[in-house]
Amino acid sequence: MIPVVGELWEIFVLSVRDGFVQVSAFVAITVFLFSYVQHRTDGRLIERLESNRRAQPVVGALMGLTPGCGGAIVMMPLYIRGSVTFGTVVATLIATAGDSAFVILVLAPEAALYAYGIGFGVAIISGYAVDKFGFGVDRIDRAVSRLDPTATDGGVVTNGGRVAQSESTNTPAGVGSQVHHYPGESCDHEPATHESPVMKRLSNGALALWWVVAVGALVVGVAYLARGAPEVALVANASFAGAFTALGVVGTVLSFYLYFVGRRYIGHGRLEQATDAVDSAREAFTHAAMETSFVTVWVLAAYLVYEYSVALFSLDIAGIAAAAGLLAPVAGAGLGLIPGCGPQIVLATAYSQGSIPFSALAANAISQDGDALFPLIAMDKKAAVIASIYTTVPALLVGTGLHLLFGPLFGFGVLGG
Repeated sequence: MIPVVGELWEIFVLSVRDGFVQVSAFVAITVFLFSYVQHRTDGRLIERLESNRRAQPVVGALMGLTPGCGGAIVMMPLYIRGSVTFGTVVATLIATAGDSAFVILVLAPEAALYAYGIGFGVAIISGYAVDKFGFGVDRIDRAVSRLDPTATDGGVVTNGGRVAQSESTNTPAGVGSQVHHYPGESCDHEPATHESPVMKRLSNGALALWWVVAVGALVVGVAYLARGAPEVALVANASFAGAFTALGVVGTVLSFYLYFVGRRYIGHGRLEQATDAVDSAREAFTHAAMETSFVTVWVLAAYLVYEYSVALFSLDIAGIAAAAGLLAPVAGAGLGLIPGCGPQIVLATAYSQGSIPFSALAANAISQDGDALFPLIAMDKKAAVIASIYTTVPALLVGTGLHLLFGPLFGFGVLGG
């Protein structure tokens, strides 16, 4: 039976509302805290990392494990500069949780604990193995050594990938806030690209309102989880359900404005250029809002793809995945080959709906590189292919192994499932 227009509209509004309250509000506070801590400790971690190469794969795995792509992206230019090993790059990419981690952490925290825990262990083992036995690593190291001087705040990469001193600061170019600049960076942390006093004030006002709504949605979201993630009525009144609906809808609308319009007038929050604590906090707030707005757009798209596919075509996605057998984790690993976080968010959403097995989620968690692979692609496409192979092979092995040992495990760890 084809759903009527009213049912399709209700699906749309519910997706708009639920995506912001159930996911985006939690993303916002997580990204802000990570961004602020990252800036406050700028440089110290890198200095210690360069002096302790044996610990680098572990640190890389920890950076990749942080939700979102921020930690992983920080590690990529360090390899380009010769500060960390290629095994560290592989460990970082395998452990990279990406933006899809926010969906799983909020909607299926137990599954997230196991999937990312397994990925973390595989990342460390693979990182050390690549450094000791890695095939193709010399190929990548030679590509790095042939790099022209990079546009990175005065620092250059010299023969062998070693870091030269910045003439203006006498500081190693790989240390401190400079590490965030490199060609081909995929995360859009650029300054404003349009000048308009009116639009800038409007966008800053939308940013401030967005944070008010996000904090309110976080409070409502925590209460929602404390109640056991029940069904919430779609109403507009002075009740918990009314607040849930209003905050979700307004938050999503503001997120779309910031992502598609506001960023052109206030930028994306350039954490690397903040010079003191106040500016750092301001830039961290801007960055967190813009990153969360991106996640909101993709989460809504994922929700709608799933819900409309089920409603319009009467699809039994869980049945299809169950029939796929071992092809399910293979598909999860294959999807992880696609750079970026969008497709991975779609997969995470499908898992939270009980539509794909845990083995596919685990395989995707290991295989996906998020936005962190883009710098390597910009440097040398063949080198990026080698890195992708090193992340996909263990994903296939672990995913199929989990499927054979424990079965498909649909809905494992999903709240309310």
